[in-house]
Amino acid sequence: MVFSFARRMLTEPDPRVLAKFVYNFGVKGMLSVERFKKRIKKGEYFPPFLFISVTSGCQLRCQGCWVDVDRPAQSLSLEALNKLVSDAKKHGNHFFGILGGEPFLHPKLLDLFEAHPDCYFQVFTNGHLINDALAARLRELGNVTPLISVEGTELVSDERRGRLKVFSKSVAGIEACARNKIIFGVATSVCQSNIGDLVTESWVRRLIGMGVHYVWFHTYRVVGPKPNGQLALRPEQVLAVRRFIVETRKKLPIAIVDAYWDDKGEALCPMATGVSHHISPYGDIEPCPIIQFARESIHDRDSIYEIMTQSGYLRDFREASAGATRGCVVLERPDLVKELVTRHGARDTTQRGTALAELDAMVPRHSQYNPDNPIPEEHWAYRFAKKHWFFGFGAYT
Repeated sequence: MVFSFARRMLTEPDPRVLAKFVYNFGVKGMLSVERFKKRIKKGEYFPPFLFISVTSGCQLRCQGCWVDVDRPAQSLSLEALNKLVSDAKKHGNHFFGILGGEPFLHPKLLDLFEAHPDCYFQVFTNGHLINDALAARLRELGNVTPLISVEGTELVSDERRGRLKVFSKSVAGIEACARNKIIFGVATSVCQSNIGDLVTESWVRRLIGMGVHYVWFHTYRVVGPKPNGQLALRPEQVLAVRRFIVETRKKLPIAIVDAYWDDKGEALCPMATGVSHHISPYGDIEPCPIIQFARESIHDRDSIYEIMTQSGYLRDFREASAGATRGCVVLERPDLVKELVTRHGARDTTQRGTALAELDAMVPRHSQYNPDNPIPEEHWAYRFAKKHWFFGFGAYT
């Protein structure tokens, strides 16, 4: 599998695109995590991976979405984005996850990528705006990887995402990426309506045939103004997804990403470990994208580093979450989330202004935490990478 995947990566992407990926994401990403390890020994938590929602606007209306897509779209200015990325770079960060809404609706997004050729950007997108012209521009830039969300087959996608021909438009974006020789992936929020179709070897083989280089399976979170509890996975299904990931990693020439388990197969939360936090389209600094409450904003001070490392709110969230569960504190302990928000007087960062009421209405659910059933990594490459660059960082000791 390793040799087959290496052959794909050496022959399919543009060589310049591959070089940017290896150096900006691979080498600099590893160095960023090493700097993070040194910082946390001093009690300074500044995430090596920042996730930024650049806009709340989106063309789709997905079931269970937590973004204010029905409200007037809000976007971070290019000036604010450049300032944020530039300050993070001073402290060794070079990888940024770009979220929305739909990020490619931001009119200045490509200007951001062009302004920081020494960074690497992963764009979480529905793929509908990716045509040959855009894909060619991304190839020219070389420092961007689209992660295209696919939430089901044709009929399922239309129902799940609230529009027509969603699947075919996403596939068109995938095909444009492949034609233009950029590195790209496909993401799925695994839920009851797509687990049978997409968490399968045949689907992953189809992705490989379309030229997809990595796939990211993450489980649906029942949050937001219109949560859909019927889509939530049962505990045994979450374990089945984990088992599928571990087994498929050994067999097929495609990278498979997950963010919820360490090398030993024990659950973790990236927010609780301090490895990532989230910036909203308004500039609010949130523990993670689904915790839409904040005490601080990137507009408060010039240094995002100072704001984050000195935030008692973020520190409390990390420590209390890690002390309560290795899984998702929002799903398992919405009462604890409310307690932390209330204790710190954190403001609702949504336009809808109902986030606290949504917490009150939440029913505790299982997440990835299942201590009696660990499923360790079996492939040496994933086991090595997770052990050294994506693990608990002492959060659960």
